[in-house]
Amino acid sequence: MSRYDLAGRTVVITGSTGGLGSAVAAALHDRGAHLALLGRDESALAAQADMLGGPRTAWAAHADVTDLLSLRSAIDRAADHFGRVDIVVANAGVTVIAPTAILDPDAFERVIDVNLTGVWRTFKAALPHVERQRGYLLAVSSMAAFVHSPLQGPYTASKAGVWAMCNSIRLEVRHLGVDVGTLHPTFLKTPMLDAIHADPAGRRLWSGNERGLWRVCSVDKAVRSIVSGIERRAQTITPHRLHTLAAAAPGVFRPVIDRVGFTTRTITEASAAASPSGGPPPTASTVSREPCP
Repeated sequence: MSRYDLAGRTVVITGSTGGLGSAVAAALHDRGAHLALLGRDESALAAQADMLGGPRTAWAAHADVTDLLSLRSAIDRAADHFGRVDIVVANAGVTVIAPTAILDPDAFERVIDVNLTGVWRTFKAALPHVERQRGYLLAVSSMAAFVHSPLQGPYTASKAGVWAMCNSIRLEVRHLGVDVGTLHPTFLKTPMLDAIHADPAGRRLWSGNERGLWRVCSVDKAVRSIVSGIERRAQTITPHRLHTLAAAAPGVFRPVIDRVGFTTRTITEASAAASPSGGPPPTASTVSREPCP
């Protein structure tokens, strides 16, 4: 397949001001794409748009992925502004770390609402425009779609759901010339990783486990894989070769990691350190719209 030229194409990015979202936006700008930057922090969005050239190349709007009308309005206005929407990067995401026994139901539902239903809302709002351009939809999932960590039930469920949902949507739209892909990173060096380390349960669960399949990936490496994946209109994007193998054969990797990666002692100690909210009190970093493991 010939390379999908990004110059002049309009890319919608949700969660665009987070660690990954902002780096992806900058890389796509360097490829000549026009950017529709969506998020909830209006001052950060305005600053980001200015840094990327202003309204001629980077247009920003408030949008909440838990609100379909908000997304539809923002994406319709982006299409009016640039004359088209070709590509969508559904990047907004949150996480919690707590065992099911104590996790607050509202915290569980929020993760599903943002990470899974938020992707569905984003794609639903954008599809009429993307169909007209025979474009590309990309959802940020995670290696957690294939290999599931303890104390992150809603997160792993949401990311596995994103992967499955995108496979379903791909079949629905392939006759329209639209391609659908998922990104599967592990840990990225972003504020969300800092928030995991700041949380007592997250620190106990993951400290020392950020190796092998869960090795920390630089944002630059992840962004290169994303841009390459968009240009290939890829179905599955993984930053490391080992991740590619795990995505292809999760049944081989998961039992090993269950035994070796997460010992009973680690899980019980992390559970004892957890809070019902699934993390420390919300801050700018803990609600950052970017993926973690």
